[in-house]
Amino acid sequence: MQKLVSWNVNGLRACMNKGFMDTFNALDADVFCLQETKMQPHQLELDLPGYYQYWNSADKKGYSGTAVFTKQKPLAEFYGLGIDEHDHEGRVITLEFATYYLVCVYTPNSKRELERLSYRMVWEDDFRAYVLKLNKTKPVVICGDLNVAHTEIDLKNPKTNRRSAGFTDEERDKMTELLSAGFTDTFRYLYPDRTGIYSWWSYMRKARENNAGWRIDYFIISNDLQSKIKNAGIHNEFFGSDHCPVSLEVDL
Repeated sequence: MQKLVSWNVNGLRACMNKGFMDTFNALDADVFCLQETKMQPHQLELDLPGYYQYWNSADKKGYSGTAVFTKQKPLAEFYGLGIDEHDHEGRVITLEFATYYLVCVYTPNSKRELERLSYRMVWEDDFRAYVLKLNKTKPVVICGDLNVAHTEIDLKNPKTNRRSAGFTDEERDKMTELLSAGFTDTFRYLYPDRTGIYSWWSYMRKARENNAGWRIDYFIISNDLQSKIKNAGIHNEFFGSDHCPVSLEVDL
């Protein structure tokens, strides 16, 4: 049994001052994935005995970035999608293990006024092609901030957010395409009708206090692994970021 955790920390250096290590230790994961680290590796000495560390930072300082900490040493590591257009923002880390690939991803936000939506569509198609290629070799576990609430029950206020970044028809359709290509949203697989469970809240208008949130952080797995899912969690009891950690327990 493996326990995997994913958390958009909204700046790891800031999160370190808001209890990151307490959360890290409490969740006690075999694999711990981060998004939006907003740092270069040399800017923080992170002492995590028993874990191998892998970092992918954006060229631009203080922006984006991913990291994976794993107790088991992977067979191989890959950074980015292998496409120059996408590989300057530190958005993807892939680790190959004996029985599966782990893909930690921070999907580009379409931004206000949807100024980056057309780029997001290109990203989505290229990312899907990337994980489908991996899936031909062995099953894939994708985790991270995918910057989309897939269905209306994945956010508190669907009607007022129809054209908001993260809930456009275009972004939702791309998630449907990914799942239709042979992948499973682990939380919805276990809890198809559960409402009021979110992983991100705006810092505005007391959103977290009122639980006016969005579920945009996921563990998505190859359909071949469905029968091996033991649990999928969303840990809104942990603070330190505008996102909370999400987890997957699975036999790998």
